[in-house]
Amino acid sequence: MDLLHSNGVLIIQHLQRDYRAYQDFLNFMSHVGDPRNIFSIYFPLWFQLNQVVGTKMIWVAVIGDWFNLIFKWILFGHRPYWWVQETMIYPNQSSPCLEQFPITCETGPGSPSGHAMGSSCVWYVMVTAALSYTVRWKDKSAVTLHRLTWSFLWSIFWIIQISVCISRVFIATHFPHQVILGVFAVLKLLDIDLLWSVPKAKKWCANPDWINIDTTPFAGLVRNLGALFGLGLGINSEMFIMSCKGKNSCKISFRILCIAASLATLQLYNFIKIPTHTEHLFYILSFCKSAAMPLTVVALVPYCVHSLMRTTEKKLN
Repeated sequence: MDLLHSNGVLIIQHLQRDYRAYQDFLNFMSHVGDPRNIFSIYFPLWFQLNQVVGTKMIWVAVIGDWFNLIFKWILFGHRPYWWVQETMIYPNQSSPCLEQFPITCETGPGSPSGHAMGSSCVWYVMVTAALSYTVRWKDKSAVTLHRLTWSFLWSIFWIIQISVCISRVFIATHFPHQVILGVFAVLKLLDIDLLWSVPKAKKWCANPDWINIDTTPFAGLVRNLGALFGLGLGINSEMFIMSCKGKNSCKISFRILCIAASLATLQLYNFIKIPTHTEHLFYILSFCKSAAMPLTVVALVPYCVHSLMRTTEKKLN
């Protein structure tokens, strides 16, 4: 592994040195691949377009994140920014210099990459869902259009995946082999210390303010449990039945208003800062926040839009 890690460090140094001009783009792509965007951007958009696809997206995201968590505990993968400080393979304490960024200091194990794994899972769902509409076209011109659409969407898929992977290597939060494993990961569970990576992250992060408790292994587990709870609560609520199963649900205006309102409301959630001084309190509040997001998209926002449209229709009549 030392040989693999040392070669990975050379790749990271090459990216940081020769592709410095693309720093803003690579940092942006790292945010694009952030699994948390699934709940705040991709899910509210797709759920209002197609409830089946939106629900499938949540399940794929949650199951993929659970597998990623298991694999991280199995593979015991170090992250570059702390490995170069602790390894003994460099003589005379001549550790390579890896630049760190505000998003570098993730606290969970490094292998496989959660960004690469989560991004590939969710974008696969989105691409296949979009193509499912074009595959029904039967006439000759439509078949040609379907093939062009197929080529375009899958090209976009791989461009995004490669860009996310490169961005994670560039910011020194993953070795190259870890982002590859993030896209192709399968192994078995072992008995290891589940939080072994957190002290290393706190010790070797260049800036303590960059340490984010939201990237610990249990934070992802709590976030996913909350998302599933909120989704189940929303789909089985009376508000969902009245709005998303009512007569307004087929109207384009209803769906557009739900998408806009959902995206706007969920962005406001980003301003809610959960206190991190007590881990137990953080996990409880994180669960509540994660449950509130799908509940908002599935039930609260559609119900409010439905009520507003019904009130408007009564006034017009």
